[in-house]
Amino acid sequence: MIYKLYWAFVSICYAPFFKKFSFPSYIGIPLFTLGLKRVIVSKRVRIFPGLRIETHGEGTITFEEGVSIGQNFHITSAGNLIVGSNTTISGNVFVTNIDHDYQEIGTHILDQKMIVNDTKIGSNCFIGYGVAIQAGTVLGKQCVVGASSVVKGHFPDYSVIVGIPAKVVKRYNLNTMTWEKTNPDGSFKV
Repeated sequence: MIYKLYWAFVSICYAPFFKKFSFPSYIGIPLFTLGLKRVIVSKRVRIFPGLRIETHGEGTITFEEGVSIGQNFHITSAGNLIVGSNTTISGNVFVTNIDHDYQEIGTHILDQKMIVNDTKIGSNCFIGYGVAIQAGTVLGKQCVVGASSVVKGHFPDYSVIVGIPAKVVKRYNLNTMTWEKTNPDGSFKV
C-alpha cells in the first residue's frame, strides 16, 4: 500500500506536465518521457513503473478512464493513439502509430521520415504480456490479445487474437451468445 502512496506523490509531481491528468490516477516512476503536453490521462488510470512515453510532432496519446498498465510499458505517437476505457495492458508491452521509412539506402533509419497510421485500442480489452501493437492497428471492444503476439491490422469487437503475425482465432457470437472458433480473417467457421 505504501508504494501506491509513493506513486500518488509521483503523479502529483508529474501531473502539471501532461495536457490533462485526472485523479485518482497514478503513475509509477517513468523511465523516459517526451511531449507529455500532448498526453491525456483520464480518471482511474494506473500505470506501473518503467513507463516510456513519447509524442512526436503533433502526436497525441489518450488513456481513457479505468485503464490499467503493467510495468515497462512503451508507447510512442506521432498521430492519434487512444487506449480505450477499462482496458488492461500487461507488462513489457509496446504500442505505436509510427513506422520508419527505410527506402533511402545509406541513410540511417531514424533520419528517414516517419510513416504515421493512427492506432486505437477499444474499451475493455486485455493485452497479454510482451505484446507489440504496431502502427495502424485498430482493436474493437473487448478484444483479448495473447502473450507475445505481434498485432497489426483491424480486428472486430469480441475477438481473441494470437500469434506472430496475430490472427483472430475466436470471437463472441452475439447470435448464439458463445465464444466460437473463427477463420484467420475473423469470420465464423461453418
